[in-house]
Amino acid sequence: MDGINGNSSVAGLLQEHGIRPTANRIMIATALSRAGRPLSMTELETLLETVDKSVVFRTLSLFKDSHLVHVMEDGSDGARYELCHSHAPEADDDLHAHFYCTICHRTYCLEEIPVPKVTLPGGFSPESANFMIKGICPECNRSGLQRAH
Repeated sequence: MDGINGNSSVAGLLQEHGIRPTANRIMIATALSRAGRPLSMTELETLLETVDKSVVFRTLSLFKDSHLVHVMEDGSDGARYELCHSHAPEADDDLHAHFYCTICHRTYCLEEIPVPKVTLPGGFSPESANFMIKGICPECNRSGLQRAH
């Protein structure tokens, strides 16, 4: 995902999603934008040492509820978060596939691959979709790294 340039753009994105742009919220959204890949809460806390862990958690929950972030499980250390390209506060309209590298444990966005449409049986109401592909990323392939057994 391309980074958002400047705090005013981040503040505008927050406001589009009905979120009051406080200093901490702007810092957290900016860190997610600049990362260029989904981050775990631990990675965010490391990047934002001056922001209390509870503030990071509450902010990510607010972002999720306002459809500003996608939350995905990659099978590693819990949920990962990325800014959503959607400009609709009521739904995610930019769902795409993700790739988890089993060597370096990074999760990558595959924005050009949409999540396939799934028709559910009657009575089921979807709330989110997560399409995760696991394997070895190009960097680890180039390095000749192998998975430890």
